[in-house]
Amino acid sequence: MKARGKTKELNDLVRDRIQRSIEVKQALSSDAGFHEFVAQAAMQIVKSLRGGGKVLFFGNGGSAADAQHLAAEFTGRYLKERRALPALALHANTSSLTAIGNDYGFDYVFARQLEALGKPGDVAVGISTSGNSRNVLRALEVAKSNSIYTIALTGRSGGAMKKLANCTLRIPSEETPRIQECHILTGHIICEIAEEMLIEDAK
Repeated sequence: MKARGKTKELNDLVRDRIQRSIEVKQALSSDAGFHEFVAQAAMQIVKSLRGGGKVLFFGNGGSAADAQHLAAEFTGRYLKERRALPALALHANTSSLTAIGNDYGFDYVFARQLEALGKPGDVAVGISTSGNSRNVLRALEVAKSNSIYTIALTGRSGGAMKKLANCTLRIPSEETPRIQECHILTGHIICEIAEEMLIEDAK
């Protein structure tokens, strides 16, 4: 009986978490303003890539994983065959990350790389569920001072990032897992729009 009761409890947990994820996605589905901002972000990336620019992604922890995932969708492919598109995840060079962290402090691990690698016409995408990660904020500040368009992927409040970024994509939740699930959904939509537009250019 105990095992059966535990199985039901776990099944209920699985169902509840799926339902919570669905509810956040339903909120996004009915938010016309969010749709507009996602399209705006995607078109800015298309503009950058058309002009010889690149996309620089950065975040911490799960957001670092999302940054690497999305950069790979550009350099590899998302759904269709097309030319490789230049994108970087700034945490992926561990030698740079640890050298900068050791010499300047962890708050500068993305800012310093963005200063070295970014140029006007690029797009910087900062990912933080709270919107308040200090190293992400510093990188957005560097981007802004170097005429690099900035996109923030955040949670409900947007945190301090919403004041810095040119375009803030806020997920209407305070739950980190739900926000992250919707960050990757949003990133995938942006990848699909960019891929479709750039394939059209090649025809």
